[in-house]
Amino acid sequence: MDCGHHCHRKCCHPPPPPPPKCCHPPSTPTPTPTPPPSPLLCDKQYCKCRHTRRKRLCIGFILLLIIILLIVILLVRVILQPTKPRFILQDATVFAFNVSSPNILTSNIQVTISSRNPNDHIGIYYDRLDVYAVYRDQQITLRTNIPRTYQGHEEGDVWSPYVLGNCVPIAPYNGLALSNDQANGNVLVWIKIDGRVRWKVGAFISGKYHLNVKCPAYLTFGNPNTGIVVGNAVKYQLVQRCSVTV
Repeated sequence: MDCGHHCHRKCCHPPPPPPPKCCHPPSTPTPTPTPPPSPLLCDKQYCKCRHTRRKRLCIGFILLLIIILLIVILLVRVILQPTKPRFILQDATVFAFNVSSPNILTSNIQVTISSRNPNDHIGIYYDRLDVYAVYRDQQITLRTNIPRTYQGHEEGDVWSPYVLGNCVPIAPYNGLALSNDQANGNVLVWIKIDGRVRWKVGAFISGKYHLNVKCPAYLTFGNPNTGIVVGNAVKYQLVQRCSVTV
């Protein structure tokens, strides 16, 4: 075929054969080597692990101490069985107990209270003892604090605090009831003790427990045979056992 001048040169030759297919598998790229860890990073990780391990040991040690303490307290309560202290209201000397209108009460009473520890092997710490008077669930005097003390095995103490209330306003219904009780010649006043105690067994001392003591004081008015006149006061021999909760 005459290509002539109107045909391009590439049209005058057959197309080149296709390239042969490759029989070898594709080459796998070579992985980039990981650089070795920095010594500073290793030190930080080691310190972090060591700190975590130490923290766990401290927490475990604290938990172990708490468990041991709870076991000791349980053994003291179950095996030794500490008995509550006993309180007795021996007497009450009334210096003033007057109701004025409208519903104002002035009172001045000295009470004698004895306490005894009945336990054979357990001592009692009295960390706080506050004494006050109550009439029909209403506090009518200020709180008087008894100094801290310790009672050994089967020991006792006697306290004679004053409970005072000067011009204390009382509820109207209590004022009416108190006037009626005085007219009838018999008034029931409760002497209460609010405190904190601890038990001592050998070298072990327990935590603080709430102590509540409630003693009835029956005050009679108008009957000279029920009280002893002491100057301008009247002393009532009561010897009333008190209820105690710990």
